[in-house]
Amino acid sequence: MARPGREVVMNNISKLKELYNYDVLIVNVDNAAHGFGCTPGICRDFFEKGVSAIVTGDHVWNQREIVPYLDECKQIARPLNHPETLPGKGAREIELPDGRKILVVEVVGRLFMEAVDCPVQAMDKLLKLYKLGSNINAIFVDFHAEATAEKIAFGHYLDGKVSAVIGSHTHVPTSDCMILPQGTAYQTDAGMCGDYSGVIGFEKDTPIERLCRKFSGGKLVPCHGTGTLYGTYIETDDKTGLALKIEQIVLSD
Repeated sequence: MARPGREVVMNNISKLKELYNYDVLIVNVDNAAHGFGCTPGICRDFFEKGVSAIVTGDHVWNQREIVPYLDECKQIARPLNHPETLPGKGAREIELPDGRKILVVEVVGRLFMEAVDCPVQAMDKLLKLYKLGSNINAIFVDFHAEATAEKIAFGHYLDGKVSAVIGSHTHVPTSDCMILPQGTAYQTDAGMCGDYSGVIGFEKDTPIERLCRKFSGGKLVPCHGTGTLYGTYIETDDKTGLALKIEQIVLSD
């Protein structure tokens, strides 16, 4: 979320590597550019720091310069259940140096969100092409949705079919990291990387005015203080692709 979020991630990538020795690092950039969408320059900065893949969300189209980049870059996923005719892809294969492959998928929800295609049908279509433990080593799904019940139901629907379903969009971390009965790692929302002193990363004055008056002529302005990094660490079985471990990550500058 905006500069505090970008900086706290950038400043802690080496620490994350030291702590977790991860194979793949995935970053959601849906609010990276002043709170709304992302730019190619920001994406490149993350990739130069060692980020493996980037996922997005409902703000993916906010910055015009990102649109051609969605086709150009093969490490960024826009929503799978947006029309196929739009630039970019909703799922990206990331190959590790040892030949293992992970499929990174971005899906957006329907409840309290702009109308999009059905997330379940989009995943069903995609999973006809991929099977855990067969032609793909792991499948990570970022479910960018507002309603917690929709996220939980989606996680259970995909249980055993993907390695992980991790929610995003609400900017508030949830404490329900778990491995579902059929082996899929799940969390309702990974939370925001950004300044938590305001309202979901924005300075609090305009949101408070909207709360009190129902309307406001004010513009949302991102917070500019110290950022906190929230994320999720997942280990998967190389043979089955199912989850072995999930835990919450919290780091601060």
